[in-house]
Amino acid sequence: MAKITGKYETIFIVNPTLEEAAATAVQDKFKSLIEENGTNVEVEDWGKRRMAYPIEDQAEGVYTLVRFESKPEFPAELDRIYKITDGIMRSIIVCLDD
Repeated sequence: MAKITGKYETIFIVNPTLEEAAATAVQDKFKSLIEENGTNVEVEDWGKRRMAYPIEDQAEGVYTLVRFESKPEFPAELDRIYKITDGIMRSIIVCLDD
């Protein structure tokens, strides 16, 4: 039987050198994108944290965790948008279903 919806979790890291307004705009962009395409959206802003290793010569990043349910096609599109968005240093999307 085909999967109708799935539970997912994503974390993305925004470059801390962006101005506060720009960083907030990037975070809001992804929050609204996920809310438009998903249901049961839970957002946790973790704030600025030190990373295990430098990325793009930065030792810190602004972390955001989002849990949501969506159709199985959406995470691939979300990942594509992460990759082409300036200001996103790293991202990961994990399926929580068994």
